[in-house]
Amino acid sequence: MTTVPAIRGAGARLFGILLATFAMLSGAAAAEITRGHARIDDVELYYEDRGTGTPLLLLHGGFGHTGSWQHQAAAFAAAGYRVVAVDSRGQGRSTLGERPLGYTRMADDVLGLMDHLGLARAHLVGWSDGGNIGLDIAMRHPERLLKLVAFGANYRVDGVRGDVGENPRFAAYVAQAERDYAARSPQPERWDELVTRISAMWAREPNHADAALRAVDLPVLVLHGETEEAIAEALAGLIPGARFVTLPGTGHFAMWEQPDTFNRAVLDFLRD
Repeated sequence: MTTVPAIRGAGARLFGILLATFAMLSGAAAAEITRGHARIDDVELYYEDRGTGTPLLLLHGGFGHTGSWQHQAAAFAAAGYRVVAVDSRGQGRSTLGERPLGYTRMADDVLGLMDHLGLARAHLVGWSDGGNIGLDIAMRHPERLLKLVAFGANYRVDGVRGDVGENPRFAAYVAQAERDYAARSPQPERWDELVTRISAMWAREPNHADAALRAVDLPVLVLHGETEEAIAEALAGLIPGARFVTLPGTGHFAMWEQPDTFNRAVLDFLRD
């Protein structure tokens, strides 16, 4: 996923309208949110913290930000969780730093933020790259997680669809992400560098060994969109006891396209 084609077609236009609508709604319930930056390793990591109860981390996909969870964060807080949404390094309002991007480094950022916030353990819901980060934590530091929800995550480089770069919905998402980056990032001039560095990461990661996934010892829910635009595989069969749920009539952006269905699947799993 190293190039992004021009957006084209009615589907892309409609999806762009959907993304713009989400952007306008992202400030809802702002008074209830504690916002902050934490110095983690060589970056300033941005987070939004709301609600009380069992901690629940939300990790966005590549080029995303905390606003990616605007239909989930408030709903999960209302359901009784302390919800902490995080901007991964170089994305959203977090700084990029100078170190190469990688899932283990970003997982360590999350662990550092948990320490900063005094969170010994937490549930984790990760979308796409966020799911890959969650898998890394589950394999290396399972003692820090209560349950893991991985949506639209791949565990091998070849788990990404070969035609994702030609998909108009994915192209519309990246185009909106560039606009969001210009509006949110403390380093908006580094967009091209971020694209280069994330693309380089996607070319070499993830590459989780089957044996490492089979050793995961915590409850895992794998969510997979029926019309998934980016991920060609589902990893649930490799994780002992993992629950697998297909979300019908939606794909890689289910948390926007069908938020009620997405939220219900997550909350049912967390409460079980």
